Amino acid sequence: MSGQVVFVGAGPGSADLITVRGARVIEQADIVIWASSLVDAAIVANTKPGALVVDSATESLEDITPLYQRAHDEDLLVARVHTGDPSIYGATAEQRRICERIGIPHRTIPGVSAFSAAAARMDAEITIPEVSQTLILTRLEGGRTPMPDRETVRGFAAHGVTMALYLSAARNKVLQDELLAGGYPADTPCIVGYRVSWPDELMLRCPLAELSATMKAHKLWKHTVVLVGPALAEQHDTRSHLYHPGFRHEYRAADGTPLVTRTDT
Repeated sequence: MSGQVVFVGAGPGSADLITVRGARVIEQADIVIWASSLVDAAIVANTKPGALVVDSATESLEDITPLYQRAHDEDLLVARVHTGDPSIYGATAEQRRICERIGIPHRTIPGVSAFSAAAARMDAEITIPEVSQTLILTRLEGGRTPMPDRETVRGFAAHGVTMALYLSAARNKVLQDELLAGGYPADTPCIVGYRVSWPDELMLRCPLAELSATMKAHKLWKHTVVLVGPALAEQHDTRSHLYHPGFRHEYRAADGTPLVTRTDT
């Protein structure tokens, strides 16, 4: 007997933003563990008859460990459902260690993260040629979860690239101040996404100088992701090489058109 534990990315909220593979595992699982505080109930609505569905919102890791042991002993499939993508602030590493200690195989199915859902919702591209080709995904330091000494919002902001900030809404004034201190201009565009893709979703745009005031006006202190960076401006005059007629690659020959990356020239 060995069973299996599958960490399933539920996506940002909406039940139709889970992957087909993830939905199938939930439907086939003997045990489904999910957190009602973070995952839409519709995600786990199609479990098979007789499946054990456990809400982990009030449970500790020690509370759910016996379920992994049971799955090992009885050769059961466990769907451990995590919000967004399990690899991002998902607390899955410690669960994998438990699985390995028990001797039950495990694997992970990725999910749509809130930062990509927020960008899609606002029709924003987070990597624009000649503007930003880098995404930094982080959180504000100084909270209850310790951050490595060299990982600071101010330090990352010095690069001037696109940043996605999780778990920072409750200290939005500090967040704004650190982003500005790091070097982002006051007019740097920001996207604020609250419960992205949920029925009560709220999506906002504002300049960095108004980030804290905007979040306070809407009482956003949790379930919020913040995107910041020059690439998030609503209008750009650059284009990529990939679909430029003068760019040659293995599937298409260049037609002799000069490589111009500014669309207004």
